[in-house]
Amino acid sequence: MSRIKKLFETKSNRVLNVYCTAGYPHLKSTLEVMNALQQNGADLIELGMPYSDPLADGPVIQHSSSIALKNGMTISVLFEQLKEWRAHSSPLGAGGLPVVLMGYMNPVLQYGFENFCKDAAAVGVDGLILPDLPEYEFETEYGAIIKQYGLDFIFLVTPETSDERIKKLDSLSTGFLYAVSSSSTTGSDKNMTDVNAYLQKLKSLQLKNPVLVGFGIKDKQTFDAACAHANGAIIGSAYIKALEGVSDVNAATEKFLKSVL
Repeated sequence: MSRIKKLFETKSNRVLNVYCTAGYPHLKSTLEVMNALQQNGADLIELGMPYSDPLADGPVIQHSSSIALKNGMTISVLFEQLKEWRAHSSPLGAGGLPVVLMGYMNPVLQYGFENFCKDAAAVGVDGLILPDLPEYEFETEYGAIIKQYGLDFIFLVTPETSDERIKKLDSLSTGFLYAVSSSSTTGSDKNMTDVNAYLQKLKSLQLKNPVLVGFGIKDKQTFDAACAHANGAIIGSAYIKALEGVSDVNAATEKFLKSVL
């Protein structure tokens, strides 16, 4: 059983997935940030692989990706850093939190798709979010490779996604389903009334995967609203902002997560 599935078996609601950009704010910040998240209440870590043309990312995450790339972050460097993650002792055992890599196909294909999956699994990555991997290519080519290396794959759905397609993407996903709160980029404000109606619709479809809500979740109010109709939520831009210019990553993370939970 994957770590992600185990997480949702032990905690079915108010699951907090926090996004951070690998190599931000400094090249060697990755594990420091991950450990701070693990120690201060996050349930799952979504680790962004910086890319120069991030389609779904808003200005805050784009800026963090730009800094990470300037810092020298690459997929190879990230995998070297992650070798230490599962070895670190923690209250949850060695590097206990599930880790999902989020990124785009271009750098992954340059790395070599199967090599990427093999190396990700070898350093303890649990799942992948690749928003620009089409459903057809997943079914006909890449899904089998992902499964071969024991990785979960998470598809995204939006309020505009048809019920039929939501059910299809749910059937292909493992781990959880990523419910984008609206068809915009990360970090922008959302009308939570509209989001609630959308989440209630997802609930009525009786999907096989847990649902986590992302885009626009930034504080306790929006986190609570998302959790009213879903299994949890994903916070990204607000946390990246909280890390900007700080000297103590753990203290900044503790303060931020306390304000959400």
